[in-house]
Amino acid sequence: MILIAVVDDRMGMCFNRRRLSRDRVLSDKIINLTNGKVLWMSSYSEKLFDSVKHSQINIDDDCLREAAAGEYCFVETEDPATAKDWIEQIILFKWNRRYPADVFFSIDLNRWKLKYSEDFEGNSHDKITMEVYNAKK
Repeated sequence: MILIAVVDDRMGMCFNRRRLSRDRVLSDKIINLTNGKVLWMSSYSEKLFDSVKHSQINIDDDCLREAAAGEYCFVETEDPATAKDWIEQIILFKWNRRYPADVFFSIDLNRWKLKYSEDFEGNSHDKITMEVYNAKK
């Protein structure tokens, strides 16, 4: 699976079971990035993509177990480390800010190699950074 997550500067993912922030441009970017491929997410995350209903989106609250090889899985409240043995690639979107957080991205990126990085302007954030990681061989 190809894991997608959004994090702040401290790798926070959510606070009190709520996302740290949202950005319409980011949601569109994820849809474009995964276009033509299966995109798994929980029912909580589905709300971010209400305006862009696509047949590629599969909703399951156990999305980390459902996503197969080559399929994308967007997580916000789920612990990505529970699926670390099946992750082929990690795509992180960074807010470049610090938010209060109590759930953090739990995968050690020292075991991953940064393949690609891109900054873009969001709707509510002046700068969002996309980083793509591949497993170190």
